[in-house]
Order: sequence, then structure tokens, then C-alpha cells
Amino acid sequence: MTESAARRRPSLNARNQTGADGVDHARIQAAVREILLAVGEDPDREGLQETPARVARMYAELFAGLHRDPRELLRKKFTQKYDEMVLVKDIRFESCCEHHLLPFLGKAHIAYLPNGRIVGLSKLARVVEVLARRPQVQERMTEELADLLMDELGARGVGVILEASHTCMTIRGIRKADSICTTSAMRGAFRDNQSTRSELMALVYGGR
Repeated sequence: MTESAARRRPSLNARNQTGADGVDHARIQAAVREILLAVGEDPDREGLQETPARVARMYAELFAGLHRDPRELLRKKFTQKYDEMVLVKDIRFESCCEHHLLPFLGKAHIAYLPNGRIVGLSKLARVVEVLARRPQVQERMTEELADLLMDELGARGVGVILEASHTCMTIRGIRKADSICTTSAMRGAFRDNQSTRSELMALVYGGR
């Protein structure tokens, strides 16, 4: 290894170098470099010299939700006499499977029954974004969304449906490119009342 290459190489033993984004970029860079060496690549060749730093920035972006509290997004609510369903559907999200650190991408459909108070619609999409931007499994993310909204909104009911394509089974392993995973979590009236649940399903899937 050349002297200049040694200077570029971050130490695997780097500690306490967490940046303002809450991520230790130096440790990620060192780990990525080791992965490149382990698979037989030369991390010092031109095309890979800046790859460890790029990957560190990528993980800081993909996992930014680890350092945010989604409850803060739901603090501000508005008093409103409205007791019918509120549904925001087709909220795009991109998350990262914690088992293989590969992306899964899809849409979230979120409904709630207000109990005298409503929340800004964009906040629902922002909550999805925060929970997606961390190592996840779709099943847990679905329940986290439902429980969070039920608790913070004081709603009479919450229904959450996620549909996603998982690259851990589309580009590797079984390689079923057209597979979609659908998960749902029903709380309150959406779980207890069949007609309320059926109304949600009709609104989400009726036009397909």
C-alpha cells in the first residue's frame, strides 16, 4: 500500500467521530473499505477511491430517522368537529431491510377516525418518512405507524396498510421480481367494526 493510500484509509478502531448527523462516517468508510478488500476488489483504484465516503453519506441519509422522534411531528393538532374517516393513500416510501441492508420500496395508506381533533395531512407523510429512514422490517413499521397515530392523535380508530417490493427477494435469493408484500394494522374502530374496515378497503382498493 502506498503512503498516500495509507493516509486515505480510515481506521476500523476509530471512535468518537460521530458527526452532526449522528453518524460516525469514519467507521463506515473503514468498514466499506474492508468489504471491498474482502470481495477481492482494490479500494485504491480510481473508481473506488471515494466509494467509502459516498456510502457513509448514503447511510447517513437512509438512516436519518434513527435520530428523529416521529412523535414531535404530531404535537400540533387542530380542533375540528369531523367524525368521518380521514384517509391519505399512496404515500411513497423507501426503507432498508434490516436483515440484508437492501431497500424495500412501496406505498403507505393511512386512515384515522378523529375524536374532535385533526392533524395536518403532510404530517402523516412525514411520520412515514421518519419511520422508513431506519433499519426496518415492514411488519414492525406497519404496527409502529398504527400505534403511534392511535396514541398521539387520540383517534377512535387507525388503519394502516403498507405495500412494498423487497429487493432482498427480487434481486437476490429467490429473485421473484413481481412480488409485493402487503401488511396491515387495524386499531380501534377499524379492528372492531367490520363495516368501517370494509369502507377503508374499498377506498384504498376500489379503483384497482
